[in-house]
Amino acid sequence: MPELPDVEGFREVLSSCGSGRRVTNVEVRDPGVLRGVTVRRLRSEVEGERFGEPRRHGKWLIAPMDDGPALVWHFGMTGALVCASADEPPDPHDRVVLTLDDERQLRYRDRRKLQGVQLAGNEAAVGHLLAGLGPDALAVSREEFRELLDGRRGAVKNVLMDQSALAGLGNLLSDEILWRAGVAPDRAARELSAAEVRDLHTAMRGVLASSVRAARVPPRRSWLSGRRDDPDPRCPRCDGPLRSRRFSGRRTLWCPRCQGRPAGSDRDVHSGKGG
Repeated sequence: MPELPDVEGFREVLSSCGSGRRVTNVEVRDPGVLRGVTVRRLRSEVEGERFGEPRRHGKWLIAPMDDGPALVWHFGMTGALVCASADEPPDPHDRVVLTLDDERQLRYRDRRKLQGVQLAGNEAAVGHLLAGLGPDALAVSREEFRELLDGRRGAVKNVLMDQSALAGLGNLLSDEILWRAGVAPDRAARELSAAEVRDLHTAMRGVLASSVRAARVPPRRSWLSGRRDDPDPRCPRCDGPLRSRRFSGRRTLWCPRCQGRPAGSDRDVHSGKGG
């Protein structure tokens, strides 16, 4: 699932391929990815417009046009933004194709179509679309981080993944950050000590910095993410067995030795299987 680092990579694709370029043609190959906009309106308002500099907030990518409207992209579970030459054969999952004035194309590619493309008429409309999001995880200060943890009920992993609390983190990043900070995923967010909050914020900044450079959560063997699919996953730090279970509907991986034992661990399994 695309998380903050992936979307930051898509922002760089859009910046390098599209910034300053005029859209000469909009081809909607599958209207099922359009959200709140018709094919006709998308074409009429985007064709002939020139891209400005894109920006990202959490998992959302905002692509403003010079004359006011903005494309707003969300990549769901399987989405991506690809820059391709116009003569390159389309992928079966290319849903929206924007041809630019240099004959390159920006292709919104998505297999499962859980999210999609929206059109905002102006900056106020962009703000309305993103109004429910918390601060961007890449920019949040330690003080803001402490306040948002104090102000939320429930387990710390749930807070990290709650886009209304903190925008950009998904399942892989949350597990990685918690493991690096030595915090069990079911710890109550508001009960973490000042030292634990500091360690969690430091871990988040480090994980995000490395992941943004890779434009993904890297599956390195020194990372928890590099052990997720092992048949008998072991901790990169202590080599102890990793635990895995469904936690609020998502597969959670942690090290009981390095992070402590979450509640309900009598139901935990060693299996690396899960979603």
